[in-house]
Amino acid sequence: MKKWIAMILAGAMALSLAACGGSGSAADTKEEAAEETAEAAEETAEEETAETEETVDAVAQIQANGKIIMVTNAEFEPFEYKDGDTIVGIDPTIAAKIAEKLGVELEIQDIAFDSCIPALSSNKADFCAAGMSVTEDRKKNVDFTEPYFTTQQVIIVPVDSEIAARADLNGKVVGVQLGTTGDLYVTNEDGAHDIAVADVSRYPKGVDAVSDLLAGRVDAVVIDQFPAEKLVAQNPDKIKILDETLTTEKEVEEYAIAVPKGSNLVDVINEVITELKDSGELDEILASYNQ
Repeated sequence: MKKWIAMILAGAMALSLAACGGSGSAADTKEEAAEETAEAAEETAEEETAETEETVDAVAQIQANGKIIMVTNAEFEPFEYKDGDTIVGIDPTIAAKIAEKLGVELEIQDIAFDSCIPALSSNKADFCAAGMSVTEDRKKNVDFTEPYFTTQQVIIVPVDSEIAARADLNGKVVGVQLGTTGDLYVTNEDGAHDIAVADVSRYPKGVDAVSDLLAGRVDAVVIDQFPAEKLVAQNPDKIKILDETLTTEKEVEEYAIAVPKGSNLVDVINEVITELKDSGELDEILASYNQ
């Protein structure tokens, strides 16, 4: 009996040792499997990123069509506005240079400003030139060219307004153009700015906001500086631009042209912008609309 008990105990110890050894091997195997899974996931992510960033040969398609389509909102003088039935301004002038570079016809479509980026995302247009500021949120949906203009948000008020500085906007009703950076600053949903207005009135056109300012329906209008100067010039005895800007020097905005994600058209437009800057022609274009 003792002999059999000894044999059983020995067998149990052998099994125990085997189990311990097997447990270590299993752990090693799990660790190796986890590493392989992580590597595979990383490779997949890299492949997906590469696919997302894959360049689209838009230039070849545009040249094959013989036409390039630009979307804009022609309510932003001097960058784009209507002279009769023709859309003119700084951006259409630059756009004509882009079409000339490609040897194609330029077609300009006038749409709502907040519809411009969706038009690019759905491939209904080749580019957007609309006095559009580069922002991180917009960069998630489109690619931007090199900037060609810088600006700040300014405040337009009646000449006899009690509003004398940006802090005086707190508790007031402010008009903005829908979807613009002025709209984002004044709405201030993320609390990034020290602005706490009573209400924001949004308009499809900057001129409509100014009309309501003249009618006393809003206390102030916030809009980009260059267009603000044009709007005030139409009623210099009734409205003015405050000396203090809404945005600070650190918040200077840059205008650029937007294209669909991955479009190689961005390279061609960058070439045109560089040529216009280097030749001094861009300065001439800007000056011609600042009179």
